[in-house]
Amino acid sequence: MTAKIAYAEVEAGTELPARTFPVTRATLVQYAGASGDFNPIHWNEKFAVEVGLPDVIAHGMFTMAEAIRVVTDWAGDPAAVVEYGVRFTKPVVVPNDGVGALIEVSAKVAAKLDDNLVRVDLTATSAGQKVLGMSRAVVRLA
Repeated sequence: MTAKIAYAEVEAGTELPARTFPVTRATLVQYAGASGDFNPIHWNEKFAVEVGLPDVIAHGMFTMAEAIRVVTDWAGDPAAVVEYGVRFTKPVVVPNDGVGALIEVSAKVAAKLDDNLVRVDLTATSAGQKVLGMSRAVVRLA
């Protein structure tokens, strides 16, 4: 399978469809089971507060994975992403209020590279705070 987006049809500045991802405590427990990361800062409010966090926080790798979904959904093939990196700037705080948190992600093509590659810059925020910095993916298009 290859990307559904044609390199020739994309320009620098092309915006990808933005997405919002809900995160609840149940989501974090499911992710912990899948990833094997059972650090109590991701599920135990008392422990999280004791170590200086405002509340339970989402796994960094979970946040990173949710963000790249904007790119993989746009490209139509997760394998089209050939490089991806972020800096974690703020945690996604997930209160136990039945609502949880939202991760809002937008992205745009920042540059067209050689060999049908594009660089996509992502912006991820939660509660009005930027949670990922230097979030960039290199994607091979059709």
